[in-house]
Formats: sequence, structure tokens, C-alpha cells
Amino acid sequence: MNAGYPPIMDPPKDKNKEVATSFSYSGIKLFQQCPKKYYHLKIAKDFKNEGTTATNYGTDVHKAAEDFIGEGIAIPEKYAYMKPIMKALNDIPGKKFVEMGLGLKRNEGKYTPCNFTSKDFWYRGIADLVIIDDELAWLVDYKTSKNAKYADTNQLDLLAGALFIHFPRVREVRAALAFVVSGEFISKNYYFENTQKYIETMQPELNRLETAMATEVWNPISGPLCKFCPVKTCAHNRG
Repeated sequence: MNAGYPPIMDPPKDKNKEVATSFSYSGIKLFQQCPKKYYHLKIAKDFKNEGTTATNYGTDVHKAAEDFIGEGIAIPEKYAYMKPIMKALNDIPGKKFVEMGLGLKRNEGKYTPCNFTSKDFWYRGIADLVIIDDELAWLVDYKTSKNAKYADTNQLDLLAGALFIHFPRVREVRAALAFVVSGEFISKNYYFENTQKYIETMQPELNRLETAMATEVWNPISGPLCKFCPVKTCAHNRG
């Protein structure tokens, strides 16, 4: 564990075994949903998620937004409901980046930028839209849920912290979850002086993941989504 964090993790069974602590927001959310599912999809990789109607729809919507902002390609009529939001975002001044991959390394509590594809990353995430205008940045993540009822801004926290590390000139990030179906925005502002706080926003969850890595205990969690889980060997899978 890095200095400054509580030593909640039991020692690994194999003292020479390195505990893998690299993570992404989606990976942490998967672990929260079910540690056993995380193990099979992310570590053993003996099962994989197949695309669903919902995930395929989300992919198509993100591609339409990316093409509009990045290439100036008109939004397809079937996604016409997105046009007001996308036009408003496109009108914001500054240099625009679509699908920006951000990576961070951590060494003794210090954070440095790295490529999204770096093998030794600590954290990595993808920002759907980033706009840089001198010391001000805009950060947007598109959501295809029907409403913002279950909005989670932890993803924005991590991405904003990574932006400050990658763009040290930036002093403020204005971020939002853009619900393109309902037209809702969940906004949050971030400031450079709180960078470390944002980056460590999911440290408690990461601690629990590290504990599972160290002890090799991946307990399943039963829930209504179990029947849709790709891990067919789990006793809770009722598919």
C-alpha cells in the first residue's frame, strides 16, 4: 500500500506475488456489482460480456456524438433528440478532443501522466469530450439512460483529476454528465488545488479490490441481474 492509506489489506498468500492495483471506473463498478463476476471477466477471462441491445445503442449514440464534434458529420435523424445538446457543446470555445484516453501512474503517492495504452498504468479512463480553453477545461460524459435518477459523478471526479495532471495549465474543469435522451445535465466544477482529492475519490473501493487480489477471495453477490450474467458457472446464475 502507498503511504498515507490505512493498512486494511491482509498480506498476500505468496509474499513474492505483486498485488495488481491498476483500475478504471468501469472496472471498480463491476467489482462493486459482483467480485466473482469481476474475477471471471477481468482476471481469469474465461467468460466475456456479449453486446446487448442497450450497450449497442449506447455505442452508436457515442459514435454519432464523436463524429459530430470531431468530424462535423451530421447527427443521424434517428438520434435527432441529441441535436440541441450537441450543438450547445460544439459552440463552446476551445480546442476539442473526442474520446480522449487518460492514463495515470502512481508512485509513493505521486501522480504522473501516462498514455492510455501504457502497460504499467495505475488509473485510466476515457473522456467522451474535452474542451481546453487556456486555464479552463470542459469535460463531458454522454449517458443514454432515460433520466438522471441514478447519476454517479465519481467518474467525473477521476477524469477531472486526470485532466489536471495531463494539462497542468488548467485551473478549473467544468464537467457534466449529459443525458442525451432526457436532455438533463448533472454538472460539477473542479479546481486544480483539489486534484489529489479527485484522483483518490474511489480509494476505499480500490482498497477492497486490493484485498480481493491479495486474498484471492472473490465472493459472489446475488441480485436481480444474475440471470443476465455471462458467468454461467455461478450458483446464482438463473439464466
